[in-house]
Amino acid sequence: MSLRIGFVMDPISRINIKKDSTFAMMLEAQRRGHKLLYIEMPDIAILDGRPQSVMRPVKVFDDPAHWYDLGELAAMGLDQLQIIMMRKDPPFNMDYVYASYALELAELTGTLVVNRPQGLRDANEKLFTSWFPQCCVETLVSRNPVQILDFLKEHGKSVVKPLDGMGGESIFQLNPGDDNLNVILETVSRDGQELVMVQRYIEEISAGDKRILMIDGQPIPYALARLPGAGDFRGNLAKGGTGKGVALSERDYWLCEQVGPELRKRGIWFAGLDVIGDYLTEINVTSPTCIRELDAEYEINIAGDLFDVIEEKLAA
Repeated sequence: MSLRIGFVMDPISRINIKKDSTFAMMLEAQRRGHKLLYIEMPDIAILDGRPQSVMRPVKVFDDPAHWYDLGELAAMGLDQLQIIMMRKDPPFNMDYVYASYALELAELTGTLVVNRPQGLRDANEKLFTSWFPQCCVETLVSRNPVQILDFLKEHGKSVVKPLDGMGGESIFQLNPGDDNLNVILETVSRDGQELVMVQRYIEEISAGDKRILMIDGQPIPYALARLPGAGDFRGNLAKGGTGKGVALSERDYWLCEQVGPELRKRGIWFAGLDVIGDYLTEINVTSPTCIRELDAEYEINIAGDLFDVIEEKLAA
């Protein structure tokens, strides 16, 4: 059965199709005969209590020279879509929250939204790890510089990051005795106006920051280990890291068992766990990536696994 699937995403003209997981999902949905509709978040609205958007039919091609064709703009109720894939990248700001309310109105009429809007709002990608302290390295969430410096004194070298960043943005290494500590803390917390997360530095970052993809609470058996680039401690691909596939370890599976049931409970059907060494560091729920890289290395079809689950839930 052909379904109408809306993809809420960043501008399709700017994506890198070799690495874009949303594009992998679009290719798979099109392969299955579904009708794809392209939506940008600013076009979402609510009229008399009904969520709607202007959107365009889109066809996609696995061709770096010509990867999409857009049809004519048309206004449509979001409740006329059977599935909405919410794939807008952070920042997770108030505009994102307001859009999620419109998607929730569509959900109330029977549209399946992936991931569930309330789950997106509730599961901050940094803070959500606090629900699983048994999986995490020593961690502090605070805006108080005295607390942060006390944490650093106790645990030594650490990292600090904002709660709303992505792709390695504004992640700083903290070293005891560094004359720049106060400047770093002022910068990342915006002079104490915003909470930040501080985690003990995990030396195993040299072996990679692993991205483990989860579908309906179950892990894909391979992770992408993102290795820091020269002169950097961050493994993010957006910051010059390189990726290589690795099989999940026994510890990785244990971490997935801890987190998976809560993801399923919250309607987070597709998520990405970030793991360094033995520790969970982030839970990505908005627009997890690495499908294309793992598919290419292991000749698997992660988007296919995801749509198997989505179609099963829609039919239930």
